[in-house]
Amino acid sequence: MRRSRLYDYTHPAPAEQRDATAPKEREDTGLSEPAAPLPDAPDGAERRRREFAVLLGEFRRTPVLVPLDDGPGPDSEPGLLTADFNGVRFILAFSDEQALARYAIARGEGAREWRYQTVLGARLLDAAVPAAGVPCGVALDCADGEQGMVFPPVRGVVPDAVAVSADGGAGDEE
Repeated sequence: MRRSRLYDYTHPAPAEQRDATAPKEREDTGLSEPAAPLPDAPDGAERRRREFAVLLGEFRRTPVLVPLDDGPGPDSEPGLLTADFNGVRFILAFSDEQALARYAIARGEGAREWRYQTVLGARLLDAAVPAAGVPCGVALDCADGEQGMVFPPVRGVVPDAVAVSADGGAGDEE
């Protein structure tokens, strides 16, 4: 089964394994050679910003699995499964069924049937986050510890109108 390219970003192989598989990966992507580093590649924070921008772009183009929360009653409409952390709501998304299964097992609910939708990452960030009505981001593969990824509700990640500013407010108010 072919896995999402997001899996490769959130679950990097050890360096020796990456080197051994590099030609095959390049062949799969259609690239004959890896991209050359920028001549004045920055260190530290700027380099990490660029890496995050690449990951964000990949997330926006990738379909992810979003479990459905059945809600409190039998007649309620299912919504997207969310979790709140420090006053911010996060929509839980998973790069594949195995990542969702790890989450279910971590919750002690591995035997239960999990309903989910496949949603494009851009649709989560551009439509579902604003619909939440509260500061909201997306947590990808949250049961995978440091291998998971968080897309916070900040400018450049979510629409500016719902982004949380440095002073704790939302939107473009200045």
